[in-house]
Amino acid sequence: MSKPVLHTVLSPKLLKLYDCNNAVVVIIDVFRATSTIATALFNGAKHIIPVDSVEKCIAIGTQTKGITAGERDGKVIEGLQYGNSPAEYPESFIKGKILVLTTTNGTKLLHMALNAGAEKVITGSFPNLSAVCDFLIAENKNVILGCSAWKDKFNLEDTLFAGAVVNKVKEHFTIHCDSSLMAEEMYNLHQHDLFSFIRGLTHWHRLEKFGLEKDLEYCVTTDVANILPLYKNGALVVG
Repeated sequence: MSKPVLHTVLSPKLLKLYDCNNAVVVIIDVFRATSTIATALFNGAKHIIPVDSVEKCIAIGTQTKGITAGERDGKVIEGLQYGNSPAEYPESFIKGKILVLTTTNGTKLLHMALNAGAEKVITGSFPNLSAVCDFLIAENKNVILGCSAWKDKFNLEDTLFAGAVVNKVKEHFTIHCDSSLMAEEMYNLHQHDLFSFIRGLTHWHRLEKFGLEKDLEYCVTTDVANILPLYKNGALVVG
C-alpha cells in the first residue's frame, strides 16, 4: 500500500506550486503566532479566530466580544488590545474567552491554504510538536508543512520546526522533497541545542530589541502546550 506524500513549503510565495487539495496543511509560524495559538488553546481559550487584516480583527472582536490581538513587525497594533506573545495568555486570563488574532505572516498563510483547497488546516510549533505529529500519522493523508517565513522571505525557525516534524513522521510518508530533507538535516544538527542556535537567527535579532528573548526560547521548547489547533467553521479549536 502506498504511503501518503509529504512536502515542505519554505515560503507562502511557493504555496501555489503545491497541490493542497485532499491534504493536511500545517501552518508553521514559530516566532510567534502558532506558538501563541497552541498556548492560548492549551490554557483554555474557547477558540481562536485567525484573520488576515486589522480591520477584520477589530470588526470580529466587536461582534464576538472577543479579545483582539495582533502584531506587525513584532509590535502590538494600534487599535488592538493585546499582542502576539504566548506569555500574554495564561489560563487565568484566557480561559473561556475568544481570541481574534492577526499577525504578520502566520494568519495570512492560513487563509492562503484554505483558499488553495486544503482539506484540513492545523497549526504547529515546538510547544505542540507531538500533537501535530500524532495527528498527521493518524490522518494518513498527504501533508504540506507550510512555513510562514518573514514577509515571504525564507526563515530558519519555521524550517527548523518542519525538520522536527519530518524527523518524527518520516516512516509513515513518502518524502521525495529536497526542502523536507534539508529541514530535517538542519534539525538533526541543532536539536540538542536549540536555544543557542536561535540566537543567531535574523528573527531573534529582530525581536530581542523588544525584550522578547524568553518568548523566543519558549517558542522552541517542545510539548509545553501539547494540543492540536484545528481550523473548523471559521476558528481554531482543540482538535
